[in-house]
Amino acid sequence: MGKKLSILVLNLAFLVSCGGEEKAKIQPAHKEKPREIARVTTPVFNQDSAYQFIQAQVDFGPRVPNTEAHRNCATWLETTLKSYGATTLVQEAVVTAFNGDRLNMKNIIAQFSPEKTKRVMLFAHWDTRPVADKDTQRKSEPIDGANDGGSGVGVLLEIARQLHQTEPNIGVDIILFDAEDYGTFEGSISSMKDSWCLGSQYWAENPPIANYRPAYGILLDMVGAANAQFPKEYISMYHARKVVEKVWTTAKKLGYGNYFIEKELSQYQAITDDHLYVNALANIPSIDIISYDPIENTFGDFHHTHEDNMDIIDKNTLKAVGQTVLEVVYQEQ
Repeated sequence: MGKKLSILVLNLAFLVSCGGEEKAKIQPAHKEKPREIARVTTPVFNQDSAYQFIQAQVDFGPRVPNTEAHRNCATWLETTLKSYGATTLVQEAVVTAFNGDRLNMKNIIAQFSPEKTKRVMLFAHWDTRPVADKDTQRKSEPIDGANDGGSGVGVLLEIARQLHQTEPNIGVDIILFDAEDYGTFEGSISSMKDSWCLGSQYWAENPPIANYRPAYGILLDMVGAANAQFPKEYISMYHARKVVEKVWTTAKKLGYGNYFIEKELSQYQAITDDHLYVNALANIPSIDIISYDPIENTFGDFHHTHEDNMDIIDKNTLKAVGQTVLEVVYQEQ
């Protein structure tokens, strides 16, 4: 994902019956028992499957807007989600990048059990960085984006496969945002204020689904590298603290506390990511599960370099994130 650090602080009725001259005795109101909803057993997240979904994306080549790899991957993503029984929609538009490039963007939306009122939104970005601007060589070439882009999508595709096999009590929407990683290049100067996350900005300002109000959203970004740690990100805590605590408590219960650490990022470590615009523009409380080193203030040495390839993807990390998100979804009532 195209990350930069920013300082962002957003914005009984009583029924009385009378008969003749004598008041009838008021009978206690009949209380119906609340409808019991059976808990659904959470499926087992398959990290091998998620890994293969990441590999499939990387095999297309860098998924940079306006390229053949991008077009082919978009078709595959839509087809794959349809194969798991999702009602799919592709939101297409042309957006302008910070440098004037006109990008053919595709937000891919998959709804599971669209008839259900209570819903949760899971999202990631599927495009990749058009340059390796943090590398020391081949800086002008696009990157594989196995972790930055590929990992979040890979986890969500495996979750989609599980949703098809075992239906939870709630509806789930998976949204794959485009044009997230085309933000300002290192060393460049731009007057564009919000150059990252163009797909989620467009989606929030042009809602493809009328009156869409999920209970909350969970963003997965850079969730596949070995020894990843996910701190409690500042914007997530500001807008959706209860959701953060729900997810982190679930992870700890499952034994993944070494990944979902208790460290809270400061205001000065707030991360510009798709969840920012889902919160600020769409007013949907959303959190970001993102790997970040709060001591070194870095997303990893491989971030926005050619080292962001399949060699850094770790199945244990995929399992920790995928199983945690599955547990959160399937225990909702």
